[in-house]
Amino acid sequence: MKTNAIFATALLGFSTLIGSAVRAEEQVLNLYSARHYQTDEALYKEFTHRTGIVIKRIEGKEDELLERLRNEGGNSPADVFLTVDAARLAAAHELALFAPVRSPILEARIPAHLRTSDWFAFSTRARVIVYAKDAVRPDEIRTYNDLAKPSLRGKMCSRSGSHPYNLSLMAAIIAHHGEAAAENWAKGVVANFARPPKGGDTDQILAVASGECAVALANTYYLARLMRSNKPEDRKAMEKITVVWPDQAGYGTHINVSGGGVLKTAPHKEAAIKFLEYLASDQAQRHFADGNNEWPAVVGVKIDNPALSSLGKFKADKLPVGSLAMYRTKAQMIFDRVGYR
Repeated sequence: MKTNAIFATALLGFSTLIGSAVRAEEQVLNLYSARHYQTDEALYKEFTHRTGIVIKRIEGKEDELLERLRNEGGNSPADVFLTVDAARLAAAHELALFAPVRSPILEARIPAHLRTSDWFAFSTRARVIVYAKDAVRPDEIRTYNDLAKPSLRGKMCSRSGSHPYNLSLMAAIIAHHGEAAAENWAKGVVANFARPPKGGDTDQILAVASGECAVALANTYYLARLMRSNKPEDRKAMEKITVVWPDQAGYGTHINVSGGGVLKTAPHKEAAIKFLEYLASDQAQRHFADGNNEWPAVVGVKIDNPALSSLGKFKADKLPVGSLAMYRTKAQMIFDRVGYR
């Protein structure tokens, strides 16, 4: 009997130890993030405050993180992958990194065109046209197609055609107009370059403001950053340009996203889904807007960002984000053929 009592006590202690280990495991979320925004720190702290789940994160460039996930395989400690741009999320999907997620909360809050079966958009940004007030007539540029007009020969600046922001726009053009029309458009845009593509979106905006070129494409959150900048030269540059919401009489302005999904090999799947559901909460959605000048993916969330508000209301393209992923490879092939480097 004494032996049985000792065994029972030992078993109880072992069970308690295992239970504690499981509980400890459930209080951790391993996040791989390609969002390089310091303002996201508040998101992570609030999630931990709400749930008690501690976020351990690794930040890096998109391609580096994707390669790391592929190399880690089934031994990866990562639970969630966050990144910007539908093309990059599509790359993770094509590598079979994401697990399908069923969540009534996510399905109710994230619009159908901003999610797929295994990843979700949590914020949006629009790709708009900017032009110099004194160099282009307002009636010259109302659509993306207008960027290929011969009247703009030698007037356009652009970042690389291989960048995901431009690939996603091209994918949308293919989806709406077909490959042949998309390639003709790309040829016209290349013919209008003022210089070879280089730099990022901010560089294009400043190039237009300085007179290096007359027109360019940029994501809206870069414009909002310059508008909110403490540097007088940034705000002065914004006074020299005009922002156009393309295709307002048609399918609407191209929208790109920031989003993520639960990884197939995630060791903490329950915590991972909780985190995605938290990102769809009103508080987190407002943070995306106020912290990084992005629009909420959830409809009806009120934001307090004067820079975004000053850009005005617009009609957004409702093309499903899955279509952007579908045509990503064809977009790159077309850009390569026409010399959009």
